[in-house]
Amino acid sequence: MADPDAPATNPGGVTISTGSAERAPFIYFDGVSCFGHHNGAIQIELAANLLLPVGPGVRVDVIQTGHIRCSPAAAIALREALDKALAMMQQGQQQPMETIPAMKN
Repeated sequence: MADPDAPATNPGGVTISTGSAERAPFIYFDGVSCFGHHNGAIQIELAANLLLPVGPGVRVDVIQTGHIRCSPAAAIALREALDKALAMMQQGQQQPMETIPAMKN
Protein backbone atom coordinates (compact mmCIF):
# COMPACT_ATOMS: atom_id res chain seq x y z
CA MET A 1 0.00 0.00 0.00
CA ALA A 2 1.28 3.45 -0.87
CA ASP A 3 2.28 5.89 1.85
CA PRO A 4 -0.44 8.61 1.95
CA ASP A 5 2.11 11.20 3.12
CA ALA A 6 4.55 10.48 0.28
CA PRO A 7 4.59 13.07 -2.52
CA ALA A 8 2.70 12.04 -5.65
CA THR A 9 4.67 11.55 -8.86
CA ASN A 10 3.68 11.05 -12.44
CA PRO A 11 5.48 9.12 -15.18
CA GLY A 12 7.27 12.29 -16.29
CA GLY A 13 9.05 12.42 -12.94
CA VAL A 14 7.35 15.60 -11.70
CA THR A 15 6.70 15.61 -7.95
CA ILE A 16 3.42 17.18 -6.85
CA SER A 17 3.45 18.73 -3.38
CA THR A 18 0.94 17.09 -1.06
CA GLY A 19 0.37 20.40 0.73
CA SER A 20 -0.94 22.14 -2.39
CA ALA A 21 -4.08 20.08 -2.98
CA GLU A 22 -6.24 21.52 -0.20
CA ARG A 23 -5.51 25.12 -1.29
CA ALA A 24 -6.34 24.63 -4.98
CA PRO A 25 -9.72 26.09 -5.96
CA PHE A 26 -12.52 24.08 -7.56
CA ILE A 27 -13.63 25.77 -10.77
CA TYR A 28 -17.15 25.10 -11.98
CA PHE A 29 -18.24 26.22 -15.42
CA ASP A 30 -20.99 25.62 -17.96
CA GLY A 31 -18.99 26.63 -21.01
CA VAL A 32 -16.25 28.70 -22.55
CA SER A 33 -17.22 32.30 -23.21
CA CYS A 34 -14.21 33.13 -25.38
CA PHE A 35 -10.65 32.13 -26.13
CA GLY A 36 -7.56 33.42 -27.88
CA HIS A 37 -3.82 33.88 -27.49
CA HIS A 38 -1.50 36.71 -26.58
CA ASN A 39 2.32 36.78 -26.64
CA GLY A 40 2.45 33.00 -27.02
CA ALA A 41 0.08 32.25 -24.13
CA ILE A 42 -3.23 30.46 -24.62
CA GLN A 43 -6.17 32.34 -23.07
CA ILE A 44 -9.49 30.68 -22.24
CA GLU A 45 -12.34 32.29 -20.31
CA LEU A 46 -14.66 29.95 -18.41
CA ALA A 47 -18.26 30.98 -17.74
CA ALA A 48 -21.23 29.71 -15.75
CA ASN A 49 -24.94 30.40 -15.80
CA LEU A 50 -26.22 32.29 -12.78
CA LEU A 51 -29.96 31.96 -12.10
CA LEU A 52 -31.58 35.04 -10.57
CA PRO A 53 -35.24 35.26 -9.46
CA VAL A 54 -37.10 38.11 -11.13
CA GLY A 55 -40.70 38.38 -9.97
CA PRO A 56 -42.39 35.08 -10.84
CA GLY A 57 -39.66 34.14 -13.35
CA VAL A 58 -35.94 33.55 -13.53
CA ARG A 59 -33.26 35.55 -15.30
CA VAL A 60 -30.08 33.83 -16.48
CA ASP A 61 -26.87 35.83 -16.28
CA VAL A 62 -23.55 34.52 -17.56
CA ILE A 63 -20.60 35.17 -15.26
CA GLN A 64 -16.88 34.50 -15.62
CA THR A 65 -15.74 31.76 -13.23
CA GLY A 66 -12.15 31.28 -14.34
CA HIS A 67 -9.37 32.50 -16.58
CA ILE A 68 -7.00 29.89 -18.02
CA ARG A 69 -3.59 31.11 -19.12
CA CYS A 70 -1.04 28.53 -20.22
CA SER A 71 1.64 27.60 -22.70
CA PRO A 72 0.71 25.72 -25.87
CA ALA A 73 2.31 22.59 -24.37
CA ALA A 74 0.15 22.89 -21.24
CA ALA A 75 -2.96 23.43 -23.41
CA ILE A 76 -2.18 20.22 -25.30
CA ALA A 77 -1.76 18.36 -21.99
CA LEU A 78 -5.10 19.74 -20.77
CA ARG A 79 -6.81 18.72 -24.02
CA GLU A 80 -5.34 15.19 -23.73
CA ALA A 81 -6.52 14.90 -20.11
CA LEU A 82 -10.04 16.05 -21.06
CA ASP A 83 -10.15 13.60 -24.00
CA LYS A 84 -9.06 10.74 -21.72
CA ALA A 85 -11.59 11.69 -19.01
CA LEU A 86 -14.40 11.80 -21.61
CA ALA A 87 -13.31 8.41 -22.99
CA MET A 88 -13.37 6.96 -19.45
CA MET A 89 -16.87 8.32 -18.92
CA GLN A 90 -18.10 6.88 -22.23
CA GLN A 91 -16.65 3.46 -21.38
CA GLY A 92 -18.46 3.51 -18.05
CA GLN A 93 -21.76 4.38 -19.73
CA GLN A 94 -21.40 1.58 -22.29
CA GLN A 95 -20.99 -1.15 -19.68
CA PRO A 96 -24.19 -3.10 -18.97
CA MET A 97 -25.92 -2.36 -15.71
CA GLU A 98 -25.37 -5.00 -13.06
CA THR A 99 -28.51 -6.54 -11.67
CA ILE A 100 -28.91 -6.62 -7.93
CA PRO A 101 -29.51 -10.22 -6.83
CA ALA A 102 -32.75 -10.91 -5.01
CA MET A 103 -32.41 -11.51 -1.29
CA LYS A 104 -32.80 -15.07 -0.13
CA ASN A 105 -34.27 -16.02 3.22
